Amino acid sequence: SKRSPAPPPPPEDAQAQRVIANVRERQRTQSLNDAFAELRKIIPTLPSDKLSKIQTLKLAARYIDFLCQVLQSDELDHKVSSCNFLAHERLSYAFSVWRMEGAWAMSASH
Repeated sequence: SKRSPAPPPPPEDAQAQRVIANVRERQRTQSLNDAFAELRKIIPTLPSDKLSKIQTLKLAARYIDFLCQVLQSDELDHKVSSCNFLAHERLSYAFSVWRMEGAWAMSASH
């Protein structure tokens, strides 16, 4: 009752499957790269930043932590705390200062 292994697909079928798998992988990689590019646009960066994917994720986590701290401390003026350009610019600046001061190192243990 033992089954013999299925015969290998003809070489042209295997090659076609490999081509399709390669296309899917390129699309997946491009989609991932596009998502990281979008994330890098959102996270305030320093002029010296050239972020890898893992650095981008770590910095995004730090930025989220920073934003939580800002919300908890209510540092922003209520008039500009809405999601507008001025608020974004102020947060970007504050985050850059926060990073340079090393405050993130103390809260990065999360």
